[in-house]
Amino acid sequence: MRTPVLRRLAALVAPALLIPPLLTSPSAALVADPVPGAAGIGDPYFPLDGNGGIDVRHYDVRVAYDFDSGMLRGRTDVRLEATRSLASFHLDLLVPVRSVRIDGRPARVERPRPHELKIIPRRPLAEGRVVTVEVRYAGRPGPVSYAGESNWLADAEEVVTMNQPHMAPWWFPANDHPLDKATMDVRVTVPRHKQVVSNGTLVDRRVDGARATTHWRSADPMAPYLAFFAAGRYAVARGVHDGLPWYVAVSKELPRPVARRAMRLMKRTPAITAWTETVLGDYPFESTGGLTTSLDPGFALENQTRPTYPVLQNERVVTVVHEIAHQWFGDSVALARWRDIWLNEGAATFMEKLWAEEHGGRDGQDWLVEQRDALAAERGFWRVQVDDPGPERIFATPVYLRGGMAFQALRHRIGDDDFGDLLRTWVQGREHGHGTTAEFIALAEQVSGEDLDAFFEAWLRAPRPPAKTAANGF
Repeated sequence: MRTPVLRRLAALVAPALLIPPLLTSPSAALVADPVPGAAGIGDPYFPLDGNGGIDVRHYDVRVAYDFDSGMLRGRTDVRLEATRSLASFHLDLLVPVRSVRIDGRPARVERPRPHELKIIPRRPLAEGRVVTVEVRYAGRPGPVSYAGESNWLADAEEVVTMNQPHMAPWWFPANDHPLDKATMDVRVTVPRHKQVVSNGTLVDRRVDGARATTHWRSADPMAPYLAFFAAGRYAVARGVHDGLPWYVAVSKELPRPVARRAMRLMKRTPAITAWTETVLGDYPFESTGGLTTSLDPGFALENQTRPTYPVLQNERVVTVVHEIAHQWFGDSVALARWRDIWLNEGAATFMEKLWAEEHGGRDGQDWLVEQRDALAAERGFWRVQVDDPGPERIFATPVYLRGGMAFQALRHRIGDDDFGDLLRTWVQGREHGHGTTAEFIALAEQVSGEDLDAFFEAWLRAPRPPAKTAANGF
């Protein structure tokens, strides 16, 4: 506040003294004790995932993909807030970087690790300051492997960016951990005879000569690994079901009979979404849908608003049920740490069984007893602690199956009414947020009025099959 007065006095006494104040940045003087941002967000399973000291608010991703060369060229503007005073901060990206600017000014970049950008602003960022970080990059993500993962999925006709727990660094710079969700605009430029599908709502498609740019927007916050785009030749169907827009696509590279079956299955998505609402409450996003690719990822993935599927044999509707259930458990309510993935996969597996029960299939409790007995002698199955399986086993069968059994057992233990209240309270109270196992257990005890410590110990951690008692949900 006193700086202008001091400068006027300096001008009267000694004009040469004006030079040091002009060389001193007022903004730098306001930044107290800036520190380097951490290279990881703090997840014990993946210590270098995400980054400390920043909170991303929005990604504006613009990429162009060349099918012949496999070259990806991009510019992403990352709108972020410094959550502490920062001398530097990190973003996760595997593609070579051409330049970085912060609010239009060049910034220095270092590569301490292959997936890590260390960005050093010209002046430190004060806590609470919001800036736009522009990153320009170009490279071939196809051959890129990091931490044993080669996640780029493409051939000469189609490309799909889908994987878990990591995918974003192969195509845009991100704070790559579910703890930091952000809204997103995605613009993808490809040859005009190709179509582009992504998350959220289709904004527009603009043709410029031989190429076309398609713009999709996600208005709800999203974890980076759930962001995707697919480009290829697609048959598309869209509409509105009970007020909710839906958009599904199937690759035209598939044989026609296969593509027809896949489209028939994709078109069931709106009704499956509506059924899931009867169990979990209002759908948390602005649209629903799905995409069936001709590529072979070997798994389906719950990309936010638009899960991606391989060809599903025998029109496996329960796989669609599973991925749509993830829109609540996993996407809207994301895991806070990767060790808690059983909450996502256990809930989605349980929803498969509930769908079957309500559509002429087996009773869920009969399924639980049968599975428990069939697996009783499988020591390896029960040795996996599903609420802390280790980073190499987050996709192990017990995480899904034992997790799903735990949900069904809990349903039987506390009753359908309390169980339904628990599920809806969980997903609605944490909508667009995060949750942990401890928080879920605490809520289950609050809703039911019961002490459930022994129950969850038996189902999540004990290295043996739970005893067939009422206390364990039998």
